Amino acid sequence: MRIIESSMLGPGAISTHLADLGAEVIKVESPQGDYIREMTWPIVEGVSLMHLHISRGKRSIVLDLRTPEGVEAYLDLVRGADAVIEAMRPGGLERRGLGYERLREVNPRIVFCTISGYGMTGPYADLPSHGIAYDAWAGLVQPEVTDDGYCAIPEHPSVGIHAGPIFGALGVLAGIVRARSTGEGCRLEVAQSDAAAAMDWLRSETWKAYERPEEEVTGNAADGFERRAPGTAGMRDGVRYQFYETSDGHILFMASEREFWENFCEAIGRPDLFATHPGSRYADHARGDTELRSILAGIFRERSTAEWVELGSRANTPIAPVNTPRTIAEDPQFVDRLPWIPAVRVGADQLPSPIRFLDVEVDLPERAPTVGQHTDEVLRDVLGYDDARIAALRQVGALG
Repeated sequence: MRIIESSMLGPGAISTHLADLGAEVIKVESPQGDYIREMTWPIVEGVSLMHLHISRGKRSIVLDLRTPEGVEAYLDLVRGADAVIEAMRPGGLERRGLGYERLREVNPRIVFCTISGYGMTGPYADLPSHGIAYDAWAGLVQPEVTDDGYCAIPEHPSVGIHAGPIFGALGVLAGIVRARSTGEGCRLEVAQSDAAAAMDWLRSETWKAYERPEEEVTGNAADGFERRAPGTAGMRDGVRYQFYETSDGHILFMASEREFWENFCEAIGRPDLFATHPGSRYADHARGDTELRSILAGIFRERSTAEWVELGSRANTPIAPVNTPRTIAEDPQFVDRLPWIPAVRVGADQLPSPIRFLDVEVDLPERAPTVGQHTDEVLRDVLGYDDARIAALRQVGALG
């Protein structure tokens, strides 16, 4: 699978997922290059971690698309490609004479995917933006107020800038499957803001459901069918599904099914707790049971996080450790499942793809390229250009 990518900054992650799984990704850059290499922090030996991660496993070729020769070389790349990724404001390639219709003329099977901040339509389509904007728009991040009264951006996981490329990669694969079956390409687009909202569908869809009459949409039986606050907000006062402090940290206790709750009570030698607070069979968080919450708080402080996780596994009751972005790397599950790709290979210690093939070997990605690092190699090996033609392109400025 060959992907031609024209990208700026983070949206280029759409093809990172494909490169990790073995796709050939050719990143076409302007002579100035993608300034992702200088963006955000940390800067590792002069290059941003963002570039080292998002551009890993890709090859870089410089083509000046302001020249007709650069445009023609781009079209030659498209002739043998499966997909083109436009990871920037929509219409960037169109303005260079490389819109979808032009690409279809040279390759009717091409899949053309545009990934951008707010998408190609709507009142925000032309609004410049950065990653946190999509999560703020989707209601995922709320401002904090500092001690001196200023609004501040809180610590938070970034959703839209990561979910958008994942949805985009899925769409590209679907388009390629269709193209290989029918011989017809397609055009699709993904907005990172849409992706942020889609990832939080439970809360927004719950609010929508609660607009319907109470006799049509209720809570569950464990709560007497009370309509709880949407999404996870209704779990704030949970007891059997709640955070608890341990002797050295915290755990998340999740015994909302009666079977799990009974297993826990038996495992700690407190069958009386189950007898006194049996609860409903399913989805019972014992919400508002302050007596039980106080008892459990005392019990969980008696052992370490690791001891509680071991008990959960042994007794078949869900208990999870609570990590931070800094401590997760020491978690034994992380160590087993997500071995770091070493800095010596990709410039900085990086997480591998979470997709694991059990019977197929997938090579680790190579280091992210410098600007135009593979220009001659791609022109020669992919397009079959000879030295004279490459020299001619360089002479007219098509290669920067």
